[in-house]
Amino acid sequence: MTDTAGSGVDDDNGWTERLAWAYGLIAPDSAERASALARLVRAREEAESARLRVNETWLPSPRLRVTARDRAAAQKAYSEAASRCMPEALWSAPASGEINTWAGLPFAMLFLEWEARYPQEWTQHAKAWGTKESLIRQLAIANHDGQVRTKLVDLVDLAVQRPYRCKDREYVRVARAVDGGELRGRLHRAYRSENPWAQLHAGYVLWLLDHPEVPNTRHVWRTWLSDTHTP
Repeated sequence: MTDTAGSGVDDDNGWTERLAWAYGLIAPDSAERASALARLVRAREEAESARLRVNETWLPSPRLRVTARDRAAAQKAYSEAASRCMPEALWSAPASGEINTWAGLPFAMLFLEWEARYPQEWTQHAKAWGTKESLIRQLAIANHDGQVRTKLVDLVDLAVQRPYRCKDREYVRVARAVDGGELRGRLHRAYRSENPWAQLHAGYVLWLLDHPEVPNTRHVWRTWLSDTHTP
């Protein structure tokens, strides 16, 4: 078994040095995305090989003696390899306990934006529903700076524009955390658009924003669907 990978105690420069290439995953240019995807595949293969070596140190053969130093070295190699790919690099909790001061925050949002803009590529190369859910829940706080808040509004807008994907329901938490004129304006535009998914999802989110006491459960969703609501 392995410990959680990542670089929760690292600084901004460390994360950028290891993962700046990952911005290519959300590039509009398909060739740039293809290059970033190829690099991600290589990085994940290296991390997987390192993880298997860690496991081997805990299940040695009769001909292989393993010391505590060997295990520590294997774990260090895995942590280093995992810190250079996604989603593995995001599997460490923020050292401070607050995601808005975590050096990995830009790459957490990048990971979610990648899933929102290029869902098929994300699913093929880095599908991690649990990671998506965990990051969205951690991001659903009100004390983000303006730039992060704007990015979160973008993510909610992207989510309501498309057919539902696993864990998209968690974006309601973010919508409630960053509720305001910008978000509501985007949601109303989506509701008035000709996109049936946007009409449905935006209408539901707007209704929940107007009823903060209502939990966002499957039962509430089904009940809302059975009625007629006009935001």
